[in-house]
Amino acid sequence: MKILYFSFFLFFTITLSAQESIKFKNGGASEISEVKLYPNPAFGGVVHILTQANADKFITVYDVFGEMVLTDKINGKMLDISRLVAGVYVLQVNEGGKTFTRKLVVR
Repeated sequence: MKILYFSFFLFFTITLSAQESIKFKNGGASEISEVKLYPNPAFGGVVHILTQANADKFITVYDVFGEMVLTDKINGKMLDISRLVAGVYVLQVNEGGKTFTRKLVVR
């Protein structure tokens, strides 16, 4: 069982990089350009998400197994991730009909 978990972790670690776009349940929506996500890896319980429009954002966070662990709506740039345990997550942000997806590491 440990080998199986290790292989899942190794697979997701190798295939995903910190700021690369990936297609993860976005339903064919267009991609948001000029996105900044910091700090990544996150360690203080807050992540800043900056876009060019900086409009209301609907955020969904998935764990490495694809299960939804957090949903939130923010109208600024700060997302509270204090409820997340340390690990690797996929962050999906919808803003104005456009979507972007990034890997997020929480320490």
